[in-house]
Amino acid sequence: MMNKTIAPKPPTFPALVQQFFTEYLVAQRAVSTRTVACYRDALMLFLDFASRKLGKVPTAMRLADIQPELILAFLDHLEKDRHNAVRSRNLRLTALRAFLKFAARRDVASLNDVERALAVPMKRFERPMLGFLTRAEMVAILGQPGQTWSSQRDHLLLAMLYNTGARVSEIIGVRVIDVVLEGSACVHLHGKGRKLRSLPLWKSTVMEIRAWLRLNPSLRGEAALIPNRDGQAMSRVSV
Repeated sequence: MMNKTIAPKPPTFPALVQQFFTEYLVAQRAVSTRTVACYRDALMLFLDFASRKLGKVPTAMRLADIQPELILAFLDHLEKDRHNAVRSRNLRLTALRAFLKFAARRDVASLNDVERALAVPMKRFERPMLGFLTRAEMVAILGQPGQTWSSQRDHLLLAMLYNTGARVSEIIGVRVIDVVLEGSACVHLHGKGRKLRSLPLWKSTVMEIRAWLRLNPSLRGEAALIPNRDGQAMSRVSV
């Protein structure tokens, strides 16, 4: 008798969600914790909406349940009920599409359903013209640091943000060793997606950093250049 090969059962929907985060995003792609959190929030919002819409708990859902109509209803919910901007709506859709592409490779039988779901397009939106402040206006806003430790720290924080144009997460991640004050002064930034870049520092910024390090001689090496009162790197919320 010939042995018949039994095709393995496709993974369940809960297993696909778990594999998407643990195997794909973390182990294979090695994306940043912020990206994982962004995708997690998007999937949680979608599953909560889909559960109410379908009358199913997330553990009972299947890929076939994710139809274009459900996705469009979810996106409308984000804009109308949660008052999300189009940019945020598109970010949620990006996370959902990434999951569907991953799931399609694990559950081939659902390829047709996934293909239909992936046809939901991103929404176009108008990009507003950005204004700007003159240097004199920005200097007036920065003003002069006060005498307290926190005032001088905050002034340096704002000065470095203005000098570099960096993201808040990049500035609070700057360590003392990332700052070069001799010769061609610059700061090494660890940016989004683990990108490293070096940006020049103005003479005024260099002078302020030197004064700050003289005020805080314990700041050296791997220590955060702009710490909180406990000596640890500031959080974005603190900034």
